[in-house]
Amino acid sequence: MKLLKKLEQPDAKFDLYFLGFDSRKAASHGKDISDRQGLIELTHNHGTENDDSFKANNGNSDPGKGFGHVCISVDNIQAACKRIEDGGYSFQKRLSDGRMKHVAFALDPDGYWVEIIGQKALEEAEKIHTTDLESYRMVCSSTY
Repeated sequence: MKLLKKLEQPDAKFDLYFLGFDSRKAASHGKDISDRQGLIELTHNHGTENDDSFKANNGNSDPGKGFGHVCISVDNIQAACKRIEDGGYSFQKRLSDGRMKHVAFALDPDGYWVEIIGQKALEEAEKIHTTDLESYRMVCSSTY
């Protein structure tokens, strides 16, 4: 994902960041954020970076439990999960964990869950060892 737009609100002491997939293959490539598929909006509250007691709340633990996760579909799930793991990221659930072998949950550095699903059946992608970042799509988010 990349930063598509930043809206600064200095009087209100916060900034908004809009992130999305914007490759040439993206369905909404080059469009305004109001005409896009699957954006993530992040808020930066001014001063939190200097507050030693501030802790990001990922919504998956108390207090404040309730956000859930975002979901990204990828071209080849096994190759994408390997790339994520090789990048040093942890998983809440690997493809090999549990009964649902077609889904994984990676963790971002703040502990947010990112569901990874494949655009192809596991068997079809099994022997493909590359992943095309330009094919990734934001799919959904979930709240509890």
